[in-house]
This record gives sequence, structure tokens and C-alpha cells, in this order.
Amino acid sequence: MFGDLLRRGPALSQEAIVLLMAVLTFSVFSVLIPGFLAPANIGALMQNVSVLGIIATGMAITIIGRGIDLSLVATGAIGVGWLIVQLNAGVPPPLAFLTALGFCLCVGVFNGLVIAYLEVPPIFTTLAMGSIVYGFGKYFLIPADVNYFSEQWKWLTDLAVERPLGIPAPVITFAIVALMAHLFLKYVTAGRFIYAAGDNPTTARITGISIRWLTLFTYMLSAIFALIGGLLMALVVAGMNTRIASSNMVYDVILVAVLGGVALSGGRGGVKSVVVGTILIGILLNGMTMLDLDFTTQNIIKAVTLLMALIIDSFVNPKDEQTGRQGDI
Repeated sequence: MFGDLLRRGPALSQEAIVLLMAVLTFSVFSVLIPGFLAPANIGALMQNVSVLGIIATGMAITIIGRGIDLSLVATGAIGVGWLIVQLNAGVPPPLAFLTALGFCLCVGVFNGLVIAYLEVPPIFTTLAMGSIVYGFGKYFLIPADVNYFSEQWKWLTDLAVERPLGIPAPVITFAIVALMAHLFLKYVTAGRFIYAAGDNPTTARITGISIRWLTLFTYMLSAIFALIGGLLMALVVAGMNTRIASSNMVYDVILVAVLGGVALSGGRGGVKSVVVGTILIGILLNGMTMLDLDFTTQNIIKAVTLLMALIIDSFVNPKDEQTGRQGDI
């Protein structure tokens, strides 16, 4: 009965419901938590939301194509950590950025090749790749867990906390990235192909779409979003803690995408889904931190929220025979 009710669809879309939940959560925290509305806290909330949103956009594109990328956070953390090490060692900025980008793209290419050509399920491929990237980076590229920008790059980190027209720079960055991703998915042929492949890969293949090349391209895009999100995070805090690669952040990213309405069965959702999911989870994480909830309690709340989102997703976006046969993600 509950499943039938969900399949009929609510009067409001999932995006609208999540946005209303975000407004309600914000209102409750504003009343219950002293200092929640303080400018400093709102600024911190918006910065954190922006970083989470950019990485979640890359995750969403992968999920829309009927995949998943659990190596996103590790790729961004190690790529940006290596970028900082190079800059501090005197490597010219363009070269340092290109080598970091090349590293991240190599991770994306490897994921895509293994998934598309060896047909290893994405969830196992990217889970293993996340550990490989972190281990390789720590052993060969980055000497310390935490790497800070040297004093000569202070002007760059200062730019990341500027407020043009009163809007934090990270929020503007997220808005630009989200707009570009939206335009790509809606108007660019490759973006529409990602939807087609995620919705029905067999039909997409029959129409002439190269599913393997598209999968490879999707994971390369995911790696680029990881680098952008990681770089923004590092600029805001003036450094990169590579230990974040082994944190639970990747599950926050999945939670943002799925909660907003990106279907794990593929082919549904979009950037608007990511934006509303990011807003809700950002407010929730900020509120739990201000309530001084311990790490374990926060993880339990996030895990329960993710589980509920997955259950609702399974009803709203039921798997078809093709999804079940391919093993989905």
C-alpha cells in the first residue's frame, strides 16, 4: 500500500518536497540554536554547501548514466593536495594545475575503462580505486597528511573568501558550475546521451550511441568535478587535509544526489535535484555541528537519512528488468 502510494506520485515533486523540508529545517534551527543566524555561521554554511554541491554534481551525472563513483572524494583530495605541494615547491601554476588535472583524468579514465570494457560493477571498481588513489598519492606524491598554501599564495586563498556584491565567492562558483552542468545535460548531445544510456542502455545502443565511450566520458567528467570541488575546499581553508579521502564525505555526496531526486536506476534527475539536496543536507550538517552532536551520532542520523532516501527512491523509481539483469550500479 505504501509503495502504491509513492508510485502514484505526490502532489509536489520530490525536489519541491526536499526544498520545503530545507526551509522547515532552517526555520527550526533558527529558533532552537543560538547563533545559527549569525553572519559568520551563515557564511560557513554557504561555503560548505558550495563545495558539497560541486562534488555532488559530478556524482549526479555519473548516477544519471547508471553508474556511481565512490572514488570522487579521494581523487579530489589527492589531486588538489599534489597541486599544493607543487605550487609550494615553485612549480609554475599552469603546469601544476595541468599535472593535477591529468592525474584526476587518469583516475577517471581507469574507472571508465574497467567499468565499460571489463564490465566490473561501478560500485566495486570505484570503491577499490578510491583506496588505490589515496595510497598511491600518500606514498608517491604527498609527504604530509595536511598541506597548506605557502604565504606567496595568500592572495589566492583570500579571493576564495571574498564576497562580491555580498555573495560568498564559493557560492558564485557553485552557481556557475551548476549552470554549466545544467546546460550540458539539457542542450549538449553528450548530456542527452547520458540520460538515454541511463534510462535504457539497450535502446540507446540500438540507436547508435556508443555506451562504452559514453561511460568513459562520464567518469572523466566526474573526476573533473572532483578536482574543482577539492580545489574550492582547499582555497577556502587555505590547505588540503588528504585524510578526508577516508572520511564519510562520499556518502554525504550520494545522499545529496539521491535525496534531491536523482534516481539510482539512472536516467532521471538533474542539477536542480542536486541543488535542493545540497541545501537540505548542508543545513542539517551545520545544525548538527552547532548542536555539538558527537561524530557517531551525526553519522547515525546521516545513515538513517540516506537509507530512507534509498527506500523512497526504490519505490518512486522502481528497477526494470534491464536494470535488474545488469546489476544496476
